[in-house]
Amino acid sequence: MALLSLARRLQRIHSHTLFPFLLPSPFPSSSTQHLFSLAFHQTFSIPSQNPLFTSNFSTHQSLSSQTQNYPFEIAPPAIHDADPQQPALLHLLKRFAHFSSETEAMASLNESGIKATPGLVCSVIWTLREEWRLAFLAFKWGCSGESTYELMIWVLGNHRKFNMAWCLIRDLYRSSMDTRRAMFIMIDRYAAAGDPCKAIQTFHTMEKFRMTPDEEAFHTLLKALCRYGNVEEAEEIMLVNKKLFPLDADGFNIILNGWCNVLVDVVEAKRVWREMSNYCIIPNATSYTHMISCFSKSGNLFDSLRLYDEMKKRGWDPGIEVYNSLVYVLARENCLNEAYNILKKMRKSGLRPNSATYNAIIRPLCESEKIEEARNILSTMKEENLSPTMETYHAFLHGVDFEVTLEILNHMKAVGLGPIGDTFLFILSKFFKAEQPEHALKIWAEMKHFEVLPDSSHYIMLVEGLAKSGWLVKAREYYDEMRSCGILDEPKLKELLEEPKQHDSHTRQRGPTEINRSKQLNAMRGKKVRRKKKVNADKR
Repeated sequence: MALLSLARRLQRIHSHTLFPFLLPSPFPSSSTQHLFSLAFHQTFSIPSQNPLFTSNFSTHQSLSSQTQNYPFEIAPPAIHDADPQQPALLHLLKRFAHFSSETEAMASLNESGIKATPGLVCSVIWTLREEWRLAFLAFKWGCSGESTYELMIWVLGNHRKFNMAWCLIRDLYRSSMDTRRAMFIMIDRYAAAGDPCKAIQTFHTMEKFRMTPDEEAFHTLLKALCRYGNVEEAEEIMLVNKKLFPLDADGFNIILNGWCNVLVDVVEAKRVWREMSNYCIIPNATSYTHMISCFSKSGNLFDSLRLYDEMKKRGWDPGIEVYNSLVYVLARENCLNEAYNILKKMRKSGLRPNSATYNAIIRPLCESEKIEEARNILSTMKEENLSPTMETYHAFLHGVDFEVTLEILNHMKAVGLGPIGDTFLFILSKFFKAEQPEHALKIWAEMKHFEVLPDSSHYIMLVEGLAKSGWLVKAREYYDEMRSCGILDEPKLKELLEEPKQHDSHTRQRGPTEINRSKQLNAMRGKKVRRKKKVNADKR
């Protein structure tokens, strides 16, 4: 009740005043930067936990089960399965990239004396996952077993080589091997490629491969669609097929997860919550967990606490995800003492705060540039024998300059917690939002040092960011590099780069000084227009 009263007071305050940090400066002051550097050295010298593989970096990832368990999640081969023949095989494959024909390359592989094993082939395919042609060559040389096929199908799907992937599924089918997981991977890769229609068609195609599109397959389709933002399509499919797959809490929870944790749309989440009632479906613990997560991410403290109380009154025991959501929104609303009280409640209920719990407090503190408080939370983690995770480092990347960003990346590498591709996506986005394309280019150069290969998402962000910053010459250079790497063309990038050419065939790259001057001139013109309108209105 005390927390709800606090939430009501905050709600009244926010209805009358704007947040004081609504338009924060891109980076903290130099004194804050120095404080962070000192705190970073003192606090991060802690053994780190091994990360779980994740393909998506999200600032809200730990607050709830953002992406529900998938039967086809692809993870890197375990380190203990590494084959001593792998370096030699990789070296050969790199050389074969320049061979005139695939037949010649296959003959050389067969004469190399390297013995193909499922573990070796899978490991090499994973290592070459960004170079699908070489990965496919390794697959053709040593393919065996369903797991090898599934990994290769996933790689081909990543590069939108779906026709080739379907050929492998047919090979599996003709060899009387199980194609179910391979079909799930195709559904997921179509959804990831932004083609929900093909994902849905793949689900209906399962019957052709003598598989029944049962409830598990149907939920797999819904999860894949929601995972990549096609929540409307998933909801429509669920309702259209309600006679074949009766509506239940599990199905609605998948849709709720999409609105609450993927798109974070409170309005739509509330609508789906009401729809559940209309269909006489009682929300369960998972339903409440998703809704509380959504309210938390939206900064709605009052409704987060209200649903938490309602959840307990209905007999559902809040899980650690619920408590993580609550400490996040409390820390975001500058209610640290109340966040600590939530930690006490967790312990009383028999739950032990984990790294994700403390990350949920650290992240909003870093976003608000409260480095000292974030450092104190890290110290508490250490006292609890909890180590920083990759998300902890990601949180501290908020609001720091280029030098400190590099410092954090070096720490991540030293303790074996990345950085990964998603880390650099976040950093690139951060510098472009701060109108610092020169630092974005510097961080791009550092990716090689950290052994991170840029993929299509990195190139798209870089080219788009440079173009919008006025660095058109550089943008075109990296666009050409992207195309030369075999990455498919992006129409929006082509339009972005070609549009200025229509107006000026001698378009040159503008620097930050020129861009700022242009913005100032536009602002002055805007003021003149507004003054002129005001004068004309007064005359009337």
